[in-house]
Amino acid sequence: MSHSSNTLPNNLDSVVAVREACANFRVVADRLRQEIGRVLVGQSEVVDQVLIALFADGHVLLEGVPGLGKTLLVRTLGQALGLKFSRIQFTPDLMPADILGTQIVVEDQATGQREFQFRQGPIFAQILLADEINRASPKSQSALLEAMQERCVTVGGETRKLERPFLVLATQNPIEQEGTYPLPEAQLDRFLLKVIINYAQRDDLAKIIERTTGNVAAEAQTKTVLTAEEIAYAQRLVRFVLVAPHVQDYAVRLVLATHPGGTWGVADLERMILVGSSPRGAQSLIMAAKVRALLAGRCAVSTQDIAALASAALRHRIARTFEAEAAGMTCDGIIAEIVRLIPAEAQE
Repeated sequence: MSHSSNTLPNNLDSVVAVREACANFRVVADRLRQEIGRVLVGQSEVVDQVLIALFADGHVLLEGVPGLGKTLLVRTLGQALGLKFSRIQFTPDLMPADILGTQIVVEDQATGQREFQFRQGPIFAQILLADEINRASPKSQSALLEAMQERCVTVGGETRKLERPFLVLATQNPIEQEGTYPLPEAQLDRFLLKVIINYAQRDDLAKIIERTTGNVAAEAQTKTVLTAEEIAYAQRLVRFVLVAPHVQDYAVRLVLATHPGGTWGVADLERMILVGSSPRGAQSLIMAAKVRALLAGRCAVSTQDIAALASAALRHRIARTFEAEAAGMTCDGIIAEIVRLIPAEAQE
């Protein structure tokens, strides 16, 4: 996307400038949604949550059974953003070096001298698709930790920075399927959001069949809508979105309500929760809510933004007890009850 009058402005040094940037952001985001929608049918909520993670400078864990368009979504997003895209197929025999890269010995043909050179792994991209991440061993899964948190990779004692923006979109099949390794808590906590992809509805499925069995190559038509510089600017703009004290307090109380035995815990749910959300849950909730407000053309977060994103921000940060599993109570069910029972109004 070239820099023209309808792109994001360059400064944020006044309230007027921020408001103008918020209005322009919504226009740009709508164009990005439309471009993705030319390829991906339906799943509008999933697309919005992925965009929220992108502009909040976070990562996304996509969960769903095979064939629901997870890979197509990530590839289309990379094309629409004009970013360097890479894909890693996680398998049980995948090694950390297959992800990060390795040192190789190279001989100079002229002098005959040998030296070590670093050969980059597929993680050196801007949008990384970690496909079926829960099929690899924990050792390989953990190779992503430093990159996701610090945006750098350390190999052979040398640290190399990753190009920004850097977005990891990891897909996983439901844990109940055989041959999977549940992601450890430290890994899960690095994801800003966990997004559930559901089956397509009747009308959407009909459109999918028409597009994929016809003679029009929809993917080839995807145009670049945003540049890396504009994404970096948008990520900066998110920091200027206002969060009123009572809205922030609502997010804090929702997270505290996931802590069994805590002051804000819900008595009827305490026996359902083994481990509650970490502080990253509150941070993720606020950052995601800021982007949701921007996508709606607002410069301030509402309690509705917090409530709407509670499940996506917290579902992977809660561990259920055996009693909850036996009763069929899901993490989403627990969070829904917390949202229903914790008042949005400020509390003493």
